[in-house]
Amino acid sequence: MSTAAKRIVLASRPKGAVTPENFRLENHDVPDPREGEVLIRVTAMSLDPYMRGRMDDAKSYAKPVEVDQVMEGGAVGEVIASNADGFAEGDMVFGMTGWCDHAVMPAKELRKVPDGVPATAVLGVLGMPGFTGWYGLTHIGKPKAGETLVVAAATGPVGSMVGQLAKHKGLRAVGIAGGAEKCAHAKEVFGFDECLDHRAYGDAREMRKALGEACPDGIDVYFENVGGKVLEGVLPNMNTFGRMPVCGVIAWYDGAGADEANKLPAAWRSILVNRLAVQGFIIMDHWDLLNDFLSVVAPLVANGTIKYTEDVAEGLENAPEAFMSMLKGGNFGKQIVKIA
Repeated sequence: MSTAAKRIVLASRPKGAVTPENFRLENHDVPDPREGEVLIRVTAMSLDPYMRGRMDDAKSYAKPVEVDQVMEGGAVGEVIASNADGFAEGDMVFGMTGWCDHAVMPAKELRKVPDGVPATAVLGVLGMPGFTGWYGLTHIGKPKAGETLVVAAATGPVGSMVGQLAKHKGLRAVGIAGGAEKCAHAKEVFGFDECLDHRAYGDAREMRKALGEACPDGIDVYFENVGGKVLEGVLPNMNTFGRMPVCGVIAWYDGAGADEANKLPAAWRSILVNRLAVQGFIIMDHWDLLNDFLSVVAPLVANGTIKYTEDVAEGLENAPEAFMSMLKGGNFGKQIVKIA
C-alpha cells in the first residue's frame, strides 16, 4: 500500500535569476518502506543558498539536481512507518528528504532529533548552517581574544553563529546585514558590537570607508559568505596575516550579480600584500566533526548563550517563493518551510 504525497521538482534549469517556472509541484505515491527503511511525514524543511548551485548543470563539488527530479534539501519529520531497527513510529528524525511532504529513506541516512531540542533547531543552529559557522570560524578563522571579526548576512543562521561564537571567545564582532531592522536585531539579540546596513552604501568605496570606521583596528578575521561589494570593501581593511574562511558568495549565485565575480582577480593584490590566509571549505567534508560541534554548541544553545531566529514560510507550495526571496536577502533568520 502506498501513501499519497506531494513534492517539488526542478522543472527547468534557470537562465539567470531563478523564476517560479523553474519549479513544479507534483502529486505522487510513496511506497511502503522496505527492509532497512522508514516512511517519514515531513514537518519542516530547510532552504539554503547552496541549493541554487544544484539547479545548474555545472561542475561543482556535488552533482546537480536533474530536471524532473525532486529538489534537494534537508528536513525534519515524524516516522509514521518503520521497517528498520532502532526507529519506531513517532520518532522525530532529520534526513535529506528533498522538497516533499512524505519520503521513504534508508535508516542509515537518518539521525534522530535529540530529546529536548525543538525539531527545527537541527535545520539551523544545531544543523548544517550552525556547523558551518562553527567549523569555519574555529578551524580556519582561528580567532584570538581581542581581535576583530567581520561577517556578512549577520542575522542568518551561519552569520549569527559566527558572530556569537566570536563574542564568546572575546573578539569584537562587526556584522553586515540588509536593512536597519536586521542590523538592530544583530546587535540587540545576537550581541554584535556593530552592524552595517550594506544597502546604505552605494558601492565598494563607500563600504570600505564604513568598515574602516567600524573597525578602527582593522579586520583580523573575515568570514566570507556573500562576495560582491562587501568583499571589495573588506579586503582593504584586512590586517596583515588576517584569515578568511570562505563558505559562500551568495551575491554571485543568481542572475546578473554573477557577472561581478569577474572582479575577483583584483583581490589577489590585497591577499598578497597583507599575506592573508584564504581558505574555501565545504562543510560536507567535515561531518566527522559534527559531534565535536554539538558537544560545544548544544549546551550554549540550551543555556541561552547562543540565540537563533527562524523565518517560517507555511506550506510546501510556497517553498519556491520563499527560496527566491532568500536568495535576495528577503529572509529574516534561518529560512524554514513548515509542511505540517
